[in-house]
Amino acid sequence: MFTKRKSHVARTLCLMVLAPCAWAVEPNIPVASAQSFAAIAALPAVRQAMAFIKTDDANTLAEQKAIVVIAAPTFQEKKRAEFYMAKLKATGLADVRMDSVGSVCGVRKGSGNGPRLLLSAHLDTVFPENTPLAITEKGGKLYAPGIADDTRGLAAMLSVVRALNASKIATVGDVWFCGTPGKEGLGDLYGIKQVFKDHKDIDGYIALESPTSANNEISYEATGSHRYRVTYKGPGGHSYSAFGLPSAIHALGRAIAGIADLQTPVKPKTTFTVGTIAGGTSVNSIAGEATMDLDMRSNDNAELLKLEEQALKIVQQAAAAENKRWGSDKLKVEVKAVGDRPGGSPSPDSSVVHALWLAVQAVGGQPKLTIARSTEANLPISLGIPGAVVGAGGYSEGIHSLDEWFDPTDAYLGPQKALMAILGLVGVEGVSAPMLKKLPARP
Repeated sequence: MFTKRKSHVARTLCLMVLAPCAWAVEPNIPVASAQSFAAIAALPAVRQAMAFIKTDDANTLAEQKAIVVIAAPTFQEKKRAEFYMAKLKATGLADVRMDSVGSVCGVRKGSGNGPRLLLSAHLDTVFPENTPLAITEKGGKLYAPGIADDTRGLAAMLSVVRALNASKIATVGDVWFCGTPGKEGLGDLYGIKQVFKDHKDIDGYIALESPTSANNEISYEATGSHRYRVTYKGPGGHSYSAFGLPSAIHALGRAIAGIADLQTPVKPKTTFTVGTIAGGTSVNSIAGEATMDLDMRSNDNAELLKLEEQALKIVQQAAAAENKRWGSDKLKVEVKAVGDRPGGSPSPDSSVVHALWLAVQAVGGQPKLTIARSTEANLPISLGIPGAVVGAGGYSEGIHSLDEWFDPTDAYLGPQKALMAILGLVGVEGVSAPMLKKLPARP
């Protein structure tokens, strides 16, 4: 199914340093698919569309700037969603609407009876509502919180739609374009989950994400995550006069220490962290309440469940140990699931991966399959729907920090690549059959 390209030693070193290097696989692309892509690329209308995207680059960047200054913390994306819905409507897409949770989607219809492809970029950012979002430019780079993640993906999709319209390319299948909330933080992918709940007939998926690496990289594996909020509650009291009562903070410390000693496999990569802690009243108080947020991730669902079982057992044992220390039964623990992102490790030989690989080559790049990511693609991949993640053009660093920046050099290659992948997957009327196969409607 794939060709080895690196030695075992190189692969091991890649894992050890956790570097964003490409895995030692290449997809086995059928000759017919490559020939179909060549036929598509040779079409005058496609060349026109590709030229349009390059010409449209300045306009796309202007839209990126307009979007980023609209605050969109997770669970507070409505204002940005309304702005983006107006932009989708302006492109002439059909059925543009906002769903029950705030995703905004529109469809470009095909000729009928073809597959349905969905592209999405997320609306939300990790930054609080009052974060200054003014854009500064220095050395050709644009600096602003969220300037790339995922503002670039949202802008790139608009350029793709305009190019399809300008070239009047008729596709066989339908193409859905969505801006979705709830990707970051504790959003738990609620936006893309609702989209797939409402649309049971999506046959393929591409996530356009912030370009943190070269635009030739394709991620097809999904890192699943389970998140829990653990709260210890006890009677609390004065540190001296009530000494002898169990402490919520001491129990929390026992749990964190136990979790920190857990061993997880390098492959499949499986990780954990206690990301936040809170609690206590004052320096001279026995804590009556203490809370931690626990994040666990793996590219393998079985390993994720194994880690979860071990960690939650430690959480309970910590409460029991703190009570035993003081001969008490007054300390309790509450465990609440706050995140469930399904994952998966599908074969690299899916139609979506093949199309993206050929699309990268079509715009002059050398495609690479890279490490798993935790993105909106997790949901379709977990459902068995062909899906992958790809950069939306340009280059960025400092993601999730106030110093996030975006370099727009040759950023048009992102939407060009997306356009080519779309045409390969849904087919061009009278020229090429869709690479994407229609799936049975999900229950």
